[in-house]
Amino acid sequence: MARKRTPKSRRGTRQDSVVVIGLGRFGRSLALELVDEDTEVLGIDEDPEVVQLLSGSLTHTVRADSTKEDALRQLAVHEFDRAVVAIGTDLEASILTASLLISFGIENVWAKATSEAHGRILTQLGVQHVVYPEHDMGQRVAHLVRGRMLDYIEFEDGFAMVKTDPPADILDVPLSHSAVRTRYGITVVAIKRPGEGFTYATPETVVKADDTIIVAGRTRATERFSELG
Repeated sequence: MARKRTPKSRRGTRQDSVVVIGLGRFGRSLALELVDEDTEVLGIDEDPEVVQLLSGSLTHTVRADSTKEDALRQLAVHEFDRAVVAIGTDLEASILTASLLISFGIENVWAKATSEAHGRILTQLGVQHVVYPEHDMGQRVAHLVRGRMLDYIEFEDGFAMVKTDPPADILDVPLSHSAVRTRYGITVVAIKRPGEGFTYATPETVVKADDTIIVAGRTRATERFSELG
């Protein structure tokens, strides 16, 4: 173990901490990002080399078999409000671990799925948040490859936010005069000047050629708009 900090507690639950089970590429990246955002993380993996590697980076890092209820209870996993099952290649371990977390009554369980069938089983077990990192990343990269957008995030129901260069026909006039929403079905929500950070866009914002903008709208509309840049 490393960083012997005790996760904050309230009414017997560790509400400011997250347990991440499975410290492969996805779990490791997730756990490190959580720590960077000042969230205390208990990382669990069966591989001693992985545990040793991350022992100085996470709040606590433990070698344990997450399919064993006693092992998880000894680590007080049942006290957490949030847990992530990041096990990918061992489907049996993923399912058994998720089942234990659900039986503990943990309020928010995320689990990585490697296929639609795997995801269906996790959902049937009661996992509240099933994620498909490889599939989702593949979709995201496909959008980036196909268009001229600089970054892309898609939400539910075909809604997306895109970071892109502005097209020529909205330059040098206030956004309210460009009729960008009427003409393209998107909204410019933020703008970045060279050497500055992003700021919210307003109807009075005037976009310049060397600016970067973030637009929001239906997925296809944002793609079409980014192709104009």
